[in-house]
Amino acid sequence: MAAYFVGLAVLVFTVSSAFDAYSMALFWVHMIEHLLLIMVVPALLVLGHPITLLRSALGPRRVDRVLLSWPISVFLHPIVGFAVYAVVLVGTHLTDFMDQMIIHPWLMGGERVAYVVTGYIFMLSLIGNEPIRWRLPLLARLLLIFLAMAPDTIVGIVLMQSNDPFPVMMALRPHWAPPAQQDVVTAGGIMWVGGDGLMMIVGLTTVAAITFRRDRQAILGGWLEGTRRAVLAGQIRNDGADDSAVVPDTVDVDDDQAVLDAYNRMLARLNGHE
Repeated sequence: MAAYFVGLAVLVFTVSSAFDAYSMALFWVHMIEHLLLIMVVPALLVLGHPITLLRSALGPRRVDRVLLSWPISVFLHPIVGFAVYAVVLVGTHLTDFMDQMIIHPWLMGGERVAYVVTGYIFMLSLIGNEPIRWRLPLLARLLLIFLAMAPDTIVGIVLMQSNDPFPVMMALRPHWAPPAQQDVVTAGGIMWVGGDGLMMIVGLTTVAAITFRRDRQAILGGWLEGTRRAVLAGQIRNDGADDSAVVPDTVDVDDDQAVLDAYNRMLARLNGHE
C-alpha cells in the first residue's frame, strides 16, 4: 500500500508541480521527468500489487477470465513489454517527436500516458508478483534487466553526440537556460547513467532474491526444474525402480531422501567410469 501511494504521489509531483513547468524550459529536467514516468512510478505501482487487490475485490473467476485471455496475455508478455519499452524510448528521443510535441501540445499528454503504461507493463515482468499468465523465473528476469539497459544507453549516447536534435524545442527555451548543446549533453548523460543506474538497482534486488531464495522453480523456471525431475526419475529407474517412476511435482528434489540417494548413486557410477 505504501509503495502504491508513493507511486501516485511521485506521479502527481512529476506532472502537476513546478518541476513539470521547468521540464519544458530545461531538457535535462525533461529527461528526469521521463525516467520518473517510465521507471520509478511504474515500479512503485507494480510493488503495490493492484491486480492482486482487484482480483480479491471482484473475485478470481471474473478477473482471471480477462487477465488470462490471449489478447491480454500477449499484451503482458515480457518480450512484448521489452519491445514496446525500447520503441517508446527511442521513438520519443531520437526522432522529431519532441518538436512535434511543442507544435501539438496534446501529444504531451499522450507521451506521459505511454510512458506510465509502457513502464508498468515492463516492470510487471521484472519485479511483479501478480497472477498473470507469464511469470518469469528470476534468472530470466535478470537477463531481461541487462537487455533493458541497451535502449537507455543507446538513447543517452546518441543524444550526447547530437548537435541540434530538437530545433523547435531548443528555440523556445528561456534566456537564462544553459546553451542548447550543453543542455542536450546533460540530458543524454542523465538518460544513460540514470536509466542504467535504476535498472542496476532492480538487477541487484533480483540477485539478492536469487541468493536468498531456496525455491529453485522460482529461480530457474518450470522448464528447467521439470528437466531436473525427468533426469532424476531416469536415475531412479536405472536403479531398478519401475519403468514409470517419476518425481512428483510436490517433491522437493533437493530435500527428498530417495531422490538424493538416487543422485548419489549416479555420481558413484560416474566416478567409476574413468
